[in-house]
Amino acid sequence: MEHAPAWLTSSLIYLGAAVLVVPLSKALGLGSIIGYLVAGIAIGPWGLGLVSSVEEVLHFAEFGVVLMLFLVGLELEPKRLWNLRRPIFGWGTAQVLSCAAVLFAVGWAAGAEWRVALVAALGLALSSTAIALQVFGERNLLRTPSGQAGFSILLFQDVAAIPILALLPLLAGATAAEQSLSGLDRTLEGLKIVGVIAGIILGGRLALRPLLRWIARSETPEIFTATALLLVVAIAALMQFVGLSMALGAFLAGVLLAESEYRRELETDIEPFKGLLLGLFFIAVGMSINFGVLIASPWLMAMLVVGFMAVKLAVIYALAKAMGLAYQERPVFTLLLAQGGEFAFVVFQAAGPDVLPPEITSLLIGAVALSMLLSPLLLVLLDKFVLPRYSRGNGGPQLEEISEQQDAKVLICGFGRYGQIVGRMLMSQGLRVTVLDHDADTVEGLRQFGFRVFYGDATRLDLLRTAGAGTAKAIVVAVDDIEQSLEIVDLVKEHFPQARIIARARNVNHLFQLRDRGVTEVEREVFESSLRSARSALEALGWPAHEARETALRFRRRNILLSDEMYPHYKDRAKLIAASKAGRQQFQEQMAREREERQRRSGRGWDGLGDEEHRVKEEADA
Repeated sequence: MEHAPAWLTSSLIYLGAAVLVVPLSKALGLGSIIGYLVAGIAIGPWGLGLVSSVEEVLHFAEFGVVLMLFLVGLELEPKRLWNLRRPIFGWGTAQVLSCAAVLFAVGWAAGAEWRVALVAALGLALSSTAIALQVFGERNLLRTPSGQAGFSILLFQDVAAIPILALLPLLAGATAAEQSLSGLDRTLEGLKIVGVIAGIILGGRLALRPLLRWIARSETPEIFTATALLLVVAIAALMQFVGLSMALGAFLAGVLLAESEYRRELETDIEPFKGLLLGLFFIAVGMSINFGVLIASPWLMAMLVVGFMAVKLAVIYALAKAMGLAYQERPVFTLLLAQGGEFAFVVFQAAGPDVLPPEITSLLIGAVALSMLLSPLLLVLLDKFVLPRYSRGNGGPQLEEISEQQDAKVLICGFGRYGQIVGRMLMSQGLRVTVLDHDADTVEGLRQFGFRVFYGDATRLDLLRTAGAGTAKAIVVAVDDIEQSLEIVDLVKEHFPQARIIARARNVNHLFQLRDRGVTEVEREVFESSLRSARSALEALGWPAHEARETALRFRRRNILLSDEMYPHYKDRAKLIAASKAGRQQFQEQMAREREERQRRSGRGWDGLGDEEHRVKEEADA
């Protein structure tokens, strides 16, 4: 192929390697990431030598990580991100500083020069965002406590890479004049960084949605896809211009569009590009492993890889315990954060010969790449030999996701204390019901009691289709998590409009968000049972049963009317509070008038005591 353009031969090599190796790796139970890494080793300089420009490919393939962070941002509304601020800056800081401190101490004690030990420790303390988030996503762990904690720490690492890179010139030992000049430059750089981030936030709020709306009106799908890619590329370029992480900028853009009506379309358009480029990134990592250094110093390389991963495993496991993560979730969380990360390549290369000698740089880069290769392999061993001992079921069977097409006319998403009552009542009438729940322990326990419950995450469109959402007449959304509930409702509204949505609301704000989405069949989960408890309390005070019942019904009607009055203002806190206070005041006045009327009729007080009983009670108190 002498006359073929370079892009054509490169595409043939990369795609051919991926298509041949990745399915084989999946068939052997090793996972797709190992397949990509092995494919990279096979075609790289230490394999068949089909590709030599490894660094160029790695820089291009890093855009896969950028797209992945953009999609992660689309799943996080600003309010939810704000709620994660403590784990991001709390646990993220604790992970980076604790790992770096222990690694620095080990390196210094081993005889390394302090600057070398410090840069090596800071670089090795970082973890692979690409591999960790990919594995969390494949295992449906992103919404679990360990997934949220892992994501928060990885996001902090992306932010922490900025001051780490800024620290490197200081370690290089610049002259006083150069330091003075760099101080002024750093001030200007800081202002530039603040300006770009502010521009992204303001632009995202004011310009992006109208732009997407205008593009969507053109009804040209390929242009909308091009716009989505242009958006990510432009923001990544801006962040690169000011020396920030491209992935961090893409994540910010995703968060700003998380509440957009085009979120789903953006996800659908970008997902294929993300998958391909992320695969190319793992291939490039496989190609970048310098087996020459490994062959020259095999024992030193082995000690370095095993040593830094062992240190991180110990520190991160202790951190997971301190964070209160579930016993069963700690092994995967610890292993995914113990490997080296892609930002370590940037840190070690940016350090230069003034801080890190070239032979040490090669060793460190090789150790990071090997740790990224070993982590998926260790994950396979973890699944086979370690996790069964951690499971509550004492090594019971691992649940498979729902795979057989269902056709029941009712689909229940979530089978906890709320969904079970709904399902049992329908089943008692001889109706066929399909139930989806994402908690493996819950599913296994319910199956032992004879319930037909399937394991699966109802926020996944493919599993909803398999569960029969396309033919269902009613879909009951009974999951605990408010964000998941709203996500399921959005999917059903968009893809299964024939089904009536019957939703559980955790609180009034959840009720309002469901009403925003056009859901009319909504029940607040403890509202009716709370009213019954209030009736019982009134009866215990001596109220006649019929009066307690009528009072509860009047309160129920008034509460629903108050919710209707508050709904138009629920996004404006001041107006919401004013409407709530006014409604409660009116209701209390009405109830007071009714109490007075009832007391005049019966001669009994609020506590159920008559006039003579009050006189006796007062004498006893005296």
